Amino acid sequence: MSARVLLVEDDARLASMVADYLGDAGFRMDHAQSGAEAMRLIAADDFDAVILDLMLPDADGLDLCRGIRAKSDIPLLMLTARGDPLDRVVGLELGADDYLPKPFEPRELLARLRAILRRRHAPRSADVLRFGRLEIDKGAREVRLDGHRKTMTGHQFSLLLALAERAGRVLSREALMDLTKGESLEDFDRSIDVHISRLRAAIEDDPKRPRRILTLRGAGYVFAKEQDR
Repeated sequence: MSARVLLVEDDARLASMVADYLGDAGFRMDHAQSGAEAMRLIAADDFDAVILDLMLPDADGLDLCRGIRAKSDIPLLMLTARGDPLDRVVGLELGADDYLPKPFEPRELLARLRAILRRRHAPRSADVLRFGRLEIDKGAREVRLDGHRKTMTGHQFSLLLALAERAGRVLSREALMDLTKGESLEDFDRSIDVHISRLRAAIEDDPKRPRRILTLRGAGYVFAKEQDR
C-alpha cells in the first residue's frame, strides 16, 4: 500500500502543486491549512509522514513540530524560509527528520520524503547491540537505556547505529552523511552536530560530559567501545 502523507501548508496554490506531484509519484495525500487542523488529523488518523510548513496562520511551525514529536515519532520533513538557518537548526533540535528551504524543486522534495521513509522502513535485523546499560535494537529500531525506551527520529537512530556498529572508529561528518544516506545539501555539518547533541541528550548521563559519543576536534565523532565503567 502506498504511503499516506499529511501536508501542512496554508498556501493553497503551493499545496495543490505539491499534492498533485506527490500523488502522481504514488503517495496518498491529505492536506491541512492550519496547525489546529493538522493536530486534529494526526490525532484521528494514521500517517506515514508529515510535511510541515513552518509559516502557518494560527501556529508557530516550530511549536507544532514540538507538539507532533511529543505525541509521535512519525517521519517529519520541515519546509523553511530560505536564508533562515536558525529555523532549520531549531527544527532539527525539536525532532524533525529533515528540512527543505523554500523555494524548492518538487523532485528534491520527493527525494527527501523517500529518504526519510526508507530510513523508517529499512530492513530489520534481530541483532541487539549492547554497550553496558545501553541497548540498540536493530530489529525494532529502538534504543533503550536501563530498559527504558528513548525517543528519537529515524535519522537519529540511523546515525547512532552507524556510530555504534563502528565503535572505536573515528567517523567524520562526511562519512556519517554517507553512512546514513543523508541528502541535506545545506548546513549539513551543522545538522550533524545538532543530531549528535540530541542523541547525547537521550543516551548520556551527563550530555555536557559525554562518555558514549565522543568528539575528536577536527576529526569527527567516535562511539566508545567501553561504557558505564
